Parts: sequence; structure tokens; C-alpha cells
Amino acid sequence: MDFDEILAKCGNRHRYQYLLLGLYSLLMFVTSMHNFSQNVIGFVPDHWCYHKQLENRSFAQIEAIYNQFDYPSCTRLETIGPDYDGRNATVSGEQCDRWIYNYDFGFRSMNTELNWVCDDAYKAPVGQSFFFIGSMFGTLIFGILGDKIGRIKSVILANMCGFLGDFSTIFTSSLFAFSTARFVSGLAVDANTYLMYILALEYLPPSGIFYCLGMISSCGLAVLAGHWRIFLACSSLPLLLIVLFYFLVQESAQWLVTRNDIDGAVRCLRRVAKMNRRKVSEEDFQEFRKYCQINCIKKAQESNEHQQDKFIDMFKTPHLRKTIIIMLTTFTIVTVCYNTLARNVEGLGISPLIMFSLSALTLPPSGFIQADIQKRIGRKGSSVLSLLLTGLFTAASGIALSVWQNPSTVLLISLMIASRFGLSICFGSTLLFSTELVPTCVRSRGLSVAHMVGAAASLLSPYILHLGTFYRAGPSIILCLLFLTGGFFCLLLPETENRRLPITLAEGEQFGRGERMFDFLRQPKAEHTEAATPLKQTS
Repeated sequence: MDFDEILAKCGNRHRYQYLLLGLYSLLMFVTSMHNFSQNVIGFVPDHWCYHKQLENRSFAQIEAIYNQFDYPSCTRLETIGPDYDGRNATVSGEQCDRWIYNYDFGFRSMNTELNWVCDDAYKAPVGQSFFFIGSMFGTLIFGILGDKIGRIKSVILANMCGFLGDFSTIFTSSLFAFSTARFVSGLAVDANTYLMYILALEYLPPSGIFYCLGMISSCGLAVLAGHWRIFLACSSLPLLLIVLFYFLVQESAQWLVTRNDIDGAVRCLRRVAKMNRRKVSEEDFQEFRKYCQINCIKKAQESNEHQQDKFIDMFKTPHLRKTIIIMLTTFTIVTVCYNTLARNVEGLGISPLIMFSLSALTLPPSGFIQADIQKRIGRKGSSVLSLLLTGLFTAASGIALSVWQNPSTVLLISLMIASRFGLSICFGSTLLFSTELVPTCVRSRGLSVAHMVGAAASLLSPYILHLGTFYRAGPSIILCLLFLTGGFFCLLLPETENRRLPITLAEGEQFGRGERMFDFLRQPKAEHTEAATPLKQTS
């Protein structure tokens, strides 16, 4: 009796699964607020250099006065004059040391309180880049811990790092302290969700709707809090609730079996059955024990056969080496684009809080459309098409920003939402496509390296966005080039749809050999012999 069979007897669509789905949804809600909190606290509203003569003027009047100059946000005026439009204003040779901020919905961000604008605008991107460095180390550390001490304990530790980093950020005022706090906070990114994702998927498929709700709630919480320190306190405290998972969520039974802890796996299944009010006979559990013991022996034999297989061995044969290098490059490009475009919500003629909420609404429908596209044109086709279309949308956004000094706000918002929608499809398609290309014997290590490389490259995303302060179309142009480059690299990879996926390195070397760039357009929709199915995550 295998795991699926014993789980069916214990209940696989009952009270425990509903509890697990609810807890996973809570985690997605909380961690989405955590992952994007640094964007919310770093929003920079319209701002201008302070002058005594501007104290009693409206923001529209102040904006009209400063728009006469090349750098309105950082130009200090010597005199303004009594004119309404400030035509007689003269520029001072001194630098700005105080600003007037037009706060969005009254929210005071960290950048406005610490005046990290103009000459000090680089500080926020530097600090935020340490967030992605922390993500790189966290993916490695908690990935190892997940295999050593279990999924639940690792999830709790990861979220405690997130809480510690976010809560300590409240008390920072220097670049060094801010960078250190963001590094600790970044340790939780990826690790705080994918470990729980594995647990949840062992029982039923979770939903990404609550991630969307968490992003929207972040903006609402910012408006209600009114200050970035209060916002961080309110968004970080819910992370402490994850400690309760230790008492509510059962450890992965399949992981316990891989650790030869069959008794522990049976105990977990008994608790699941008890919560689901299902009666499972002792004979059924004994059958499951026998299956696990036989399976463990087989796994040990397979492990001995492939004990020499290491991640570095994928680079020893020419075809597999080429495939893995192209896969890593594509995955890294998509990860950088995701972490950049998902945070590019400023300078569009609308409050970044509203834009952030609108972009979050693209997440739920993109998942359904991604699945439908993959059924129609395959893994490779969906990845290439989504990358190219998203690149064209970002190109159109860049053209609008570079050609027109004041482009239509509706046009910019429409292009940005379309880009964000395509980005979600890109990321999901490329993640699945990349997973299937790595041979099973080194898949876990290969994906860990891919996530680490993507996290390391993502530290560039704050600087790509910061380029927009010098040239508004700069981020869109860079993203367009990255998307198109990623689409080209995808064309060089073999299709995995309806294929028997490689298990050993030898099979990986032969997989896709001789396949040409556009052969995927002529492939049949289904094969009847050893057709590959979408990968199922295991514990």
C-alpha cells in the first residue's frame, strides 16, 4: 500500500486538508506582505526643494514653478518672486537639504522621513539589494535545513528571520543598519513559502489568490498606518503566527520515509486520520510499513547506482552542459525581470499604492491562462510566447516614456498591467520548463543552484529601477532587452511536453539531441507511449 492509497484511507479531502489549505493561504497572505514590504516603505512621492515662499502655495503651484527646470525634484531656488507661476525664480548654487513631499494618501515612507532622495537616492537601492543577497543565502541554508530537520521547523525558522529583519528595520536610520536588517529579512524569501508549498501539495493543490490579497492588503495597511514604521510593525507581527504551525501541521510523511523514520510517518498519518474522523485498520498501516521498507531498499540500491552523480557532472558532457547553461541563463533572466517589473510601480502618473494593487490583480487569472496555453502549445511554446509578448509590452512602455514628455497615464497603466500579466505567465512557464529539463538524479540540486543564481542576479533589480531617476525609459528598455534575450535562449532549449523526461545524466545527454529551434511547432499534441506528465512536487 503506497502513500496515496494510505492517505486516501486517512482522508485526502477532509478537515485536515482544509486546515492545511487555510494555513497555507495564511502563510501566502503574510509572506506576500513581507516580500513586498520594502517596496511599500521605499515609495517616493512627488517632492521639491523646500523654500519659505512656498509654504502657503498648493502642490499644483509648486509643481508648476519647479517644472521650468531640468531637475525639478532636486533644484534649489534662491528666490521665487510674487508671481503665481514663479517665472522670476532663480536657481541657488547650494544643494537641497530639505524637501516638500506630496504624500500619497498621507503615507510617510522611509525615503521621505530619512530624505533618501536626490543625492542620497542611491541608499535605498543599496539596502534593498542586500535583501536579495539574503534571499540567495536563505535559499541555500533553509533548503539544507529542510532536508535535515524537517519542513515545518525550517518554515518556522525562515519566517522568524523574516520577522526579525522587518521588525529591526523599524529602528534603523543609517544605510549600514538598514542593509543589515534587509539582509536578515531576505533570508526568508522563497524558503518561507516553497517548503510549505511542498507540504501542502502532498495533500492537495493550493491557490495563489491569497498572495494577491496580501499584496493588495499591504497597500491598504500602508494607508491606514500612515507611517512606514507603523506599517512594518503591523506587517511583521503576523509572521509570529507561523510558530503555531508546529502544533497544527503534520510533518511530511514522505520526507520521514526518506529519512527511514517509518514510525514517524505512521504517527503523522494516524493524526491526519483522527482529525478527519476516519478509521484506518492496523493492517492497513502494516501494509504501508511493508511498502515503505521495500521502497527504501530500492531507493538505497538506486542511490548506490547513482551515488557518483553530482551537479557538476552535468557540465562534463557537451549537449547536457549546453542545455543546463542555457536553462540557468534563461531562469536567471526571468527572475531578474520578475523582481524588477513587479516593483516598477512609480513614475506612471498614478499613486504607486494604487498601481501596486492593480498589478497584484493580474496574479490569479495569469495562472489559469498559463495552464491553458501550456496545454495548447507546450512548455517551450508558452515560455517563448510569453517572454516575447511581455518584451513587446515593456518596449511600448519605454517608447511612450522616451517619445512623449508627459505620456497618457491610462496608456502607461495599461501597458504596465499587460506587462505584469505576461510576467506572471513567464515566470510560471519558465519555472516548470526549467524543472523538467534537469535530470531527476540531480534535479533538486540543479533547481537550488538555479534559484540561488536568480536571487544573486536579482540584486541588480533595485539599481535597474534606480536608473529611472536619470532616464525614465531606462528600466523599460533594459527589461525589454532581457525579455527578448530570454525568449531567444528558450528557443535553443528542447521541448519537454509529451516527452519522457530524463532520469539519469546519460538520458539528459541524449534528451533533445538533434532537435532544431522551431521543431516544437510541428510536434504532435500527444504521444501514446511513455508521455511525460506535468511534474508533481514531492517531499
